Amino acid sequence: MPTNPNAGPRILLALTGGIAAYKSAELARRFVKAGCDVQVVMTASAQRFIGAQTFQALTGKPVRASLWDEAAEAAMGHIELARWPDAIVIAPATANTLAKITHGLADDLLTTLVLATDKLIFVAPAMNRLMWANAATQANMATLRARGVRVIGPGSGEQACGEVGEGRVAEPEDVAKAVLGALARSTASPAIDGPLSGRRAVVTAGPTREPIDPVRFITNRSSGKQGYAVAAALRALGAQVTLVSGPVNLPTPAGVTRVDCETALDMLDATQAACATADLLVGTAAVADYRCVEIASQKIKKQRDTLELQLVKNADILTEVRAAQPQLFIVGFAAETERLAEHARGKLVRKKLDLIAANWVGDGRAFDRDDNQLTVYWAEGEQAIGPADKADIARQLAALIAERLLAAPRAPAAARRPARKRTP
Repeated sequence: MPTNPNAGPRILLALTGGIAAYKSAELARRFVKAGCDVQVVMTASAQRFIGAQTFQALTGKPVRASLWDEAAEAAMGHIELARWPDAIVIAPATANTLAKITHGLADDLLTTLVLATDKLIFVAPAMNRLMWANAATQANMATLRARGVRVIGPGSGEQACGEVGEGRVAEPEDVAKAVLGALARSTASPAIDGPLSGRRAVVTAGPTREPIDPVRFITNRSSGKQGYAVAAALRALGAQVTLVSGPVNLPTPAGVTRVDCETALDMLDATQAACATADLLVGTAAVADYRCVEIASQKIKKQRDTLELQLVKNADILTEVRAAQPQLFIVGFAAETERLAEHARGKLVRKKLDLIAANWVGDGRAFDRDDNQLTVYWAEGEQAIGPADKADIARQLAALIAERLLAAPRAPAAARRPARKRTP
């Protein structure tokens, strides 16, 4: 097959050493079929599972595999290759490679490319279920997500080792869909002239999931609809928006950068990283207040009549970000079942917020609905918004946020120090 000469996305597809490497041939085929220009990079271990000739036939390009390729490196080819793609897709991504890129190692061609690029990076983890559940792997994944690395999967099911659980590489169709969708959104984000032009906003949305065992978790009824609508409304006013999202079944708003996370600690790390260069944080996410002290490594069996779970309090994301970013304009949300104004104003003061949007929940209100009603409070006033559909609520709220933000100018985001790291 000849090299694809069109102007489609340029994708660097990287394979690491796992049995799931055979699926990457289908992934390469899907990228080429979608009009992408594909260059494959393989680690030495990956070549033990599938031959380089397969990918040369599929892409029309010789596979790159070594930092010591004299022909390619005569002109610093690894630096040129790191600048070439629109995205780097590591599929499958082993626990070893994920650990190396987390800690900035550069001991082969692939890890050197990751360290030398400023392009979108996607990883599709693939490993044994216990390797995936290991605290070291999960800490690495939280760090990568916080840096903006897009994580696709893993799936759950029967593994090559014969065990069953989470850790299977995502299917090629799902990986291709995620990568091509993200690239389409990133290239369809023209500058918008509006009151928030030049401002960077971070929005948290959706629930978090706090694991109990490999199949169960603690969560809540949040659908993420209000947060996603707020992200879209801020984008429509000209802001550059990063959406830090818990697990929801919603499409990413056009022109918005999305960072997916699972637990409250994941969301804290991702939010702190995004806020380091932001002017505004809107915390709509329904973050779990508590998490399990210990997560069972195996499914808990129904053996006793009662089950006790020991929980520990999660850090409060808005409080942590405020401590690290005293100049940031922060808008909180308060979902209440009683004494709405009292509880909302208490959080406004306690968390040192600029605004807080409060709404009634429970008895069929707010959660899992397309409509909402807010009362927004600030130190010297309040404003009712709605009832209306969540998109209209978001537009009115975004307009109020823009008005209050521009009336109280802060130091430029670029002049602030980086967000501090959370403590365990």
